[in-house]
Amino acid sequence: MGMTIAEKILKAHLVDGEMVQGQEIGLRIDQTLTQDATGTMAYLQFEAMGVDQVRTERSVAYIDHNTLQSGFENADDHKYIGSVAKKHGIYYSKAGNGICHQVHLERFGAPGKTLIGSDSHTPTGGGIGMLAFGAGGLDVAVAMGGGAYFIPMPKMVRVTLTGKLQPWVAAKDIILEVLRQMTVKGGVGKIVEYAGEGVATLSVPERATITNMGAELGATTSIFPSDEVTKAFLEAQGRGDAYIPLASDSDAKYDEEYTVDLDKLEPLAAAPHMPDNVAGVAELGAIQVNQGSCTNSSYYDMMKVAAILKGKHVHPDVSLTISPGSMQVFNMLAKNGALSDIISAGARILECACGPCIGMGQSPESAGVSLRTFNRNFEGRSGTQDAKIYLVSPETAAASALTGVLTDPRTLGEMPKIEMPAHFDINDSMIILPAEHPEKVEVQRGPNIKPFPLGEALPDSYSGKIVLKTEDNITTDHILPAGSKLLPYRSNIPYYSNYCFINVDPKFPARCQEQGGGVIVGGSNYGQGSSREHAALVPLYLGVRAVLAKSFARIHKANLVNSGIIPLTFADPADYDAVELLGTISFPNLRAEISAGGQITVQAGGKTFMADCDVSDRQRGALLAGGTLNYAKQQSK
Repeated sequence: MGMTIAEKILKAHLVDGEMVQGQEIGLRIDQTLTQDATGTMAYLQFEAMGVDQVRTERSVAYIDHNTLQSGFENADDHKYIGSVAKKHGIYYSKAGNGICHQVHLERFGAPGKTLIGSDSHTPTGGGIGMLAFGAGGLDVAVAMGGGAYFIPMPKMVRVTLTGKLQPWVAAKDIILEVLRQMTVKGGVGKIVEYAGEGVATLSVPERATITNMGAELGATTSIFPSDEVTKAFLEAQGRGDAYIPLASDSDAKYDEEYTVDLDKLEPLAAAPHMPDNVAGVAELGAIQVNQGSCTNSSYYDMMKVAAILKGKHVHPDVSLTISPGSMQVFNMLAKNGALSDIISAGARILECACGPCIGMGQSPESAGVSLRTFNRNFEGRSGTQDAKIYLVSPETAAASALTGVLTDPRTLGEMPKIEMPAHFDINDSMIILPAEHPEKVEVQRGPNIKPFPLGEALPDSYSGKIVLKTEDNITTDHILPAGSKLLPYRSNIPYYSNYCFINVDPKFPARCQEQGGGVIVGGSNYGQGSSREHAALVPLYLGVRAVLAKSFARIHKANLVNSGIIPLTFADPADYDAVELLGTISFPNLRAEISAGGQITVQAGGKTFMADCDVSDRQRGALLAGGTLNYAKQQSK
């Protein structure tokens, strides 16, 4: 039987397990990346492993999230990450060099390679034919140390693209249509592979837009073939030697199939507060515009925006901001005059960084409505809790910036024709190489950097209070908000813990302290969104022992196990209704039942019912030990 692209790469990197759906497999990882909001914790964990030098082909530390220097905290984190990078063989991309996904695609990504990153949008690399996964910081640390990356063997999904995009319709509209068809839960446990005649019509940046937002599907990752378009992009980046062709076999089998007819596709928008709440642009109303992100911050996207704005002026009621994705993009816009066109139109130019997407500046006014080209529109993620965020293409954002209302870009007349450059400007001066003499490098730690919490070995039984009960689709932004006020404290778990679930239940941190921790009860798709392992580490610090939910997002579930928090699912979802906030919940045979690998006995709400602990044997060992680091230390003895 033939193989999919993903299966071919998985097979070439398989170091543990068998490629049987649902069974855990271990993969050799070629490349890793971190960003600074998650990087400090990842490198603290790497240091705890006692490995001298990274054992990957390439590991890169990016500074792209916490670039607002409103205190010493961010600067201290950057100094720490930079010194760790020098000492342990890691490339260091300085603040201002660009967003990790964009820069990695430009300068390091390669077809057929495996990549994991401590950012959920690492699957952006699938646009260049990489098998790229978002992961928790500890998983990245283990990979840097030469260890395998473990995932359940995914199902395979094919999305066939037919026809060709019509004028003013964009790659963003493709992924929004896929989200409309599959939903934010539809990709869980699956790899999404793009195929069909429409693939050859899409540039690498367009493909990367689509794979980036595969994270919003809940997918394990997404991937495009590596073809002549890929080759041309790599050659234009001066990296033609990284090219290899990759395609699925004609008789490859897929578990699910979807089709998007590009000929019939029209401009779309994701309305608040979920990326799959998709409708046609024509159906929606007037909005304030902010624009630019890792999703649509490429040279190709920026040139389209510049062409739309040239000789025109932003509507007086609109605040338009532009975030070039990398220094390369920024510099090329400056050289060819497009930057002047953008500035002359009245746009504000932001740093090449992850900014408004995570509430790092440019938050909307109270109850404001904002149009953005980002990848997530979760409630409160913009930095304004009651804001309404719509996700659109750069074309739609730019058109709307001119009119002051949500505008179908097809009303602008003839679409400007933008060609991909034959050669990109190459300037890697802001990427700092590891030290030639690492033994001479001293790691620098600021006072905001605190040790990460470690779990305790699993007790024979456990009884505590239900300290929180949530609805469906709880995101990591619900668990731990981002934004300029809190991101500087990612390396200070004790301080950060005061804000855990603050926008869901402000009393949660105090309740955990009063009760000595307890158990969280959740709905379906618990923990979707970011790969931030802080969403597990902070509850661990607060004494949370288990999360009992209807279902979990993949990365968060893995992070819970890594931290030593037990991820349980209701065997019968109806039992969710039997438990109440601050009710007592008990697991009378916890350790024995976890060890045996069967169902877990739960006593709550005056009844006894069963829960599933669907984890691998390796993860079971980690839970018994109180987390993956504890387990690794036991195994090394």
